[in-house]
Amino acid sequence: MTAVQSSAEDRGGDLAPKARRRAVLGRPSLLAVYVPTVVAVHLALTVAGVAATPARFNDLLTFAALLACGAVCIEASRRLGMPAGVARDLLSAWWLPVALLLPPVYALLIPIPLQALLQFRVRRTLVYRRVLVVAAHGIAGACASLVFHLVVPEPLASVDWVVDAYPGIPVAVGCAALFTVANAALVAVAAHAANPESRWRDVLWNRESLLLDVVELCVGMLVAITSALSLGLLLLALPPVVLLQRSLMHQQLQAAARTDAKTGLLNAAAWQREADTELSRSQRTRDPLALLLIDLDYFKRVNDTHGHLVGDQVLVAVASTLCGQLRDYDVVGRFGGEEFVVLLPGADTVEACRVAERLRGRVRRLAVPAEEGTVAVTVSIGVSLFRTHGEDLIELLAAADLALYRAKESGRDRVCLPAIEGPKPSEG
Repeated sequence: MTAVQSSAEDRGGDLAPKARRRAVLGRPSLLAVYVPTVVAVHLALTVAGVAATPARFNDLLTFAALLACGAVCIEASRRLGMPAGVARDLLSAWWLPVALLLPPVYALLIPIPLQALLQFRVRRTLVYRRVLVVAAHGIAGACASLVFHLVVPEPLASVDWVVDAYPGIPVAVGCAALFTVANAALVAVAAHAANPESRWRDVLWNRESLLLDVVELCVGMLVAITSALSLGLLLLALPPVVLLQRSLMHQQLQAAARTDAKTGLLNAAAWQREADTELSRSQRTRDPLALLLIDLDYFKRVNDTHGHLVGDQVLVAVASTLCGQLRDYDVVGRFGGEEFVVLLPGADTVEACRVAERLRGRVRRLAVPAEEGTVAVTVSIGVSLFRTHGEDLIELLAAADLALYRAKESGRDRVCLPAIEGPKPSEG
């Protein structure tokens, strides 16, 4: 899976039935059409494949062995824990060999039981998201399987494609890459449809996700070769894959500990550490630096009127908008509730206010789908400048909080700087 899947899905198990029912219906029209279409294509291909493919003992045995290995990895995930923000599970190591070694119908089938196990044994998520992932993996695997079987018609009947290497191994690598690209594209279209404000580069690949895809591709190829030589060798391949999976998930857990589960932004503690580093750099270089404190206006009304699911979607949409309008080296985080904070290295007063106004305008144009239509939100932003309004992070935050209070008192949906003298901000 790609990193695009937002953390709002991880709360799916806690949502009321009515909220779950409107999870797809309240989405933009493109997503409401796209998800059923992809699922219908997967279902149609599966039915046609089952009807056209004869059941052979060796195929069923290989399928069962790889499925069992995948189930063992899922059980290891359950015991380790897989909270929000942990998306890579190395299951491609098991369904990629299914796609290469078995007829395409098995590639369509393998994601169904594995994703069902993830849903009920590891982490519940919104059903339509899980179903979309099943369909994307199945279609991508079937495409890779079809291409590979055109070159190597019976991969299990002979190991010549492994022993002789050419052209079997290069074609298998190419089909594995096809599987990865097709799967990422199918999921990315849905992710972008769910949040049109997001950038395509954010919902496709970054350097880290690309590296993880290469690792999964290599592990899947090694398992495929092992399975082709002898199913018994899977007993030797399974422990290293499980250990690699646990190591990978441990790294993801460490990264998840730095991020806010709901929005994917830095959490308050991680943001403060990053901000302290930038502040120290600015002190050494004498470069300007600005801080923005951003608060959603009347956010409690959104939760009370539309429910917390829509409220979470608003937070995710605002977070995505902020990231889409900021530079890669700007430090953006969520301080909890409906409050966000941004550090702008190298920004003076004019630049900071310009960025703040751009963010305010972009958020104002957001239209988050809800059962009764769409939800529009606005933000108030307080701006403070390093040296002008404070000499350390605490002073900058206090000055920005004062400026935010002025923006709220002045009518909201505006950007303010701290006054020289003014009332202290009150709670709420």
